[in-house]
Amino acid sequence: MVNDPALDIVAASALPASPDEVPFWSLIRGRRSIRRYADRPIARATLEALLEAARWAPSAHNRQPWRFCVVTDQATKLELSRRMTERWRADLLRDGASPDFAVQRTAVSHARITGAGALILTALSMDDMDDYPDARRAEAECTMAVQSVALACQNLLLAAYHYGLGACWMCAPLFAPDLVRDVLDLPGDWQPQALITLGYPAEEKVKDRAAMATRVIWR
Repeated sequence: MVNDPALDIVAASALPASPDEVPFWSLIRGRRSIRRYADRPIARATLEALLEAARWAPSAHNRQPWRFCVVTDQATKLELSRRMTERWRADLLRDGASPDFAVQRTAVSHARITGAGALILTALSMDDMDDYPDARRAEAECTMAVQSVALACQNLLLAAYHYGLGACWMCAPLFAPDLVRDVLDLPGDWQPQALITLGYPAEEKVKDRAAMATRVIWR
């Protein structure tokens, strides 16, 4: 795990801070969305460790509907980013954004994707989930699968921080699933959900969270 101010945050907080608890809270509170990465490759063994952490997440019915596509080839990263960027730019222009604004917004995303040491595309498959004849239960079952994939993503993000990597969770694939499937040649039952960019951090971030009282009610 990388050293960062999260340890000081834990020590100064009202949370229990016995020596045994500090590493746990440092992991939970130290993780940040890192968008800029050093030009340094990520070992395959490290990526496999992240995927191992992800697959141990809880899932609906224990069906494990998550699927992962690891992208380390630079040409593939460039093509994926180019195709998604073109789609996003067209959407922005259609919404009335100026051409300069559209170029600026999409350039930031393009740099994040192409500058990452690796990408992990997360997807879901409904193949092993329950099938219902009515829309209400079918929608609920699909939501359960989405939540399962999100839980796997959180495991992966925490593992990335533990191994000294920066990571950022992006939901761009939701807006261009057809392009993602085409570029990555995904199986037909894979529904793209998120793109996690990974790399050794080239920036530091320290952020707080909203007060618990503003987000929690007790009954």
